Amino acid sequence: MNDLDAHLLIVDDDERIRDLLKKFLMRSGFLVTAARDAAHARRVLSGLDFDLIVMDVMMPGEDGITLTKALRETSMTPILLLTAKGDTEHRIQGLEAGADDYLSKPFEPKELLLRINAILRRMPEAPPEVTTPKILHLGPIRYDIEKGEMWQGDQPVRLTATESQLMRIFSSCPGEPVSRTRLVEDLGRDRGQAQERAVDVQITRLRRKIESDPKQPRYLQTVRGAGYMLAPD
Repeated sequence: MNDLDAHLLIVDDDERIRDLLKKFLMRSGFLVTAARDAAHARRVLSGLDFDLIVMDVMMPGEDGITLTKALRETSMTPILLLTAKGDTEHRIQGLEAGADDYLSKPFEPKELLLRINAILRRMPEAPPEVTTPKILHLGPIRYDIEKGEMWQGDQPVRLTATESQLMRIFSSCPGEPVSRTRLVEDLGRDRGQAQERAVDVQITRLRRKIESDPKQPRYLQTVRGAGYMLAPD
């Protein structure tokens, strides 16, 4: 995907911030639609598809975390949460809800732009027209390495942008541990313990989709002192 072709949805109840973000991102080359709250966003999403959603957490009525959880039931559109709460607990809540990244207010517009572009680059690219299928089997789960698609039987398993990127990383070296530091770097995140903790949350979410017992993982294993390892059948 060309990042400048992307259509973004901005969801924020603050009209001034909403308008500033829309103007800035449009000047940066994006197509932008804005919604004033969660209910408005739901109506917009019912008729349009977006490449990424930038959403405030603290909104009257339905908040951003609750809406993120609801969207994740049917959609894998990347979500970047904006929050005035900078503590780790609230950042983790956003990630557990299904967000791909977060940014604490106040922030520099350039940092927002960098994070949006980083998320869009992590989105799976369209597969070549002619490919030789390479499939990993994880019990009842099948993962097509070339297409970046996951299936259980004839039902697709929805992956977020970050989960897709994690599967691409792990499937490039099955049976080999991947350190948390490398995962942070390959996901385009800044280094630090908070980001490593964020990766742990993403791993937990991914395990829920591929493991029969996520608390006793068989296929996405923790390797003590080395990181995580994908162990297909």
